[in-house]
Amino acid sequence: MADPYLEPVDHAQPPQSDLQSVLDSCVHCGFCLPACPTYVLWGREEDSPRGRIRLMIAVADEDLDPAGAFGRHIDACLGCLGCVTACPSGVQYGALIEAARVTVETEMPRGRLDRAMRELLFALFPHPTRLRLLVLPLAVYGLVRPAIERLGIVRRLPGRLRAFAEMAPSVTLSAAWSQLPVCVPPRGGVARARVGLLTGCVQQAFFADVNSATVRVLSAEGCEVVIPRRQGCCGALGVHAGRREEARQAAREIIEIFDRANVDYVVTNAAGCGSTLKEYGQLLADDPSWAPRARALSARARDISELLAELGPSRNELAPVHARVAYQDACHLRHAQGIQAQPRAMLAAIPGLDLLPIREADLCCGSAGVYNLVQPETGRDLGERKVAAIAETSPDLVASANPGCAIQIGAIARSHGHSWRVVHPIQLVDASIRGDASFDRAGRA
Repeated sequence: MADPYLEPVDHAQPPQSDLQSVLDSCVHCGFCLPACPTYVLWGREEDSPRGRIRLMIAVADEDLDPAGAFGRHIDACLGCLGCVTACPSGVQYGALIEAARVTVETEMPRGRLDRAMRELLFALFPHPTRLRLLVLPLAVYGLVRPAIERLGIVRRLPGRLRAFAEMAPSVTLSAAWSQLPVCVPPRGGVARARVGLLTGCVQQAFFADVNSATVRVLSAEGCEVVIPRRQGCCGALGVHAGRREEARQAAREIIEIFDRANVDYVVTNAAGCGSTLKEYGQLLADDPSWAPRARALSARARDISELLAELGPSRNELAPVHARVAYQDACHLRHAQGIQAQPRAMLAAIPGLDLLPIREADLCCGSAGVYNLVQPETGRDLGERKVAAIAETSPDLVASANPGCAIQIGAIARSHGHSWRVVHPIQLVDASIRGDASFDRAGRA
């Protein structure tokens, strides 16, 4: 029988005009409750998917003011979509929470500090060049961070400042400002596929090594890799924060770039970006000039592990990577895209690698885009829970397919004295293909 996780996933969501039918499809059974991070933490009905849907119905019926408590409960939702995986009725909660966030952004009054924080984040994160300008101060901070942490200064900072200080990634100028070639030929001759790489915002600035590893693996597996210049944000952050028009414009720009590149697939190595690419058809459904192109790009979008699974067994002789690796499911890979088996199979194929299961694998780590920065207490509580579950496996490495998860888990693990290195699964595949021993226990000693 076919592996259900290798079957195509239907990413289509209803147009905004059909949201009432989605609300009505919830039978309030409660299967979503143990899958919801905020309900697991607090046990409050109004902070569960079922409870939030009841609030949405009340707003739709004009029985509840969207400018009041409604916004606080919507803000508290991580948008992890664990409830979608758990729901026996197939309620498309993702469409509901995205629409609710648009309402909150337009109707809910925010304090000046909250507004300023959100505007700062959206002035930075969807812009790769602006993020790269942060690399120098981040590199300087990285030099003094050990001393600051030893003195306990970070722990005494207010919630959001503490989150910024803790989550600051370790970066180097050379990596952040490196540039991939526009086109990388397939290794070994004729191309099996022409693949466009979405380089991402955070990936370009802070995880350039992940993009480089992705390109090397695709080339080694016989793909021609195209990396178009001047890529901006895919729109993921805007979609998840209720900034719908910003997301729609970002989507149009990405569609234009990859249509010009004439590629068979658009590949991403960031789970949140991948889920958004696959929703372009819904995001631009009411724009007749863009809807067909949006649907076409969504059909070509693939996570890197998904594409490698479709290409079949590796063409390369894989060298051992001797390490105990805990694989952490990124929510927008596991729940939004339905991809669970492919990254595990990709890692399990590496000789010498011991793949470790994690307790509560389906529960969000608390990163959720910029959630851990705007809701730092809840984000940290969930991060602590995830790190504790990972620690039970005594790993050498933690593998995660999303930059936010990698930053969150790495920062909280470091604060607890864990020395795990957090890597992207594709980096381990790349190391195995190249015979790079730097991820082995002995290589890191």
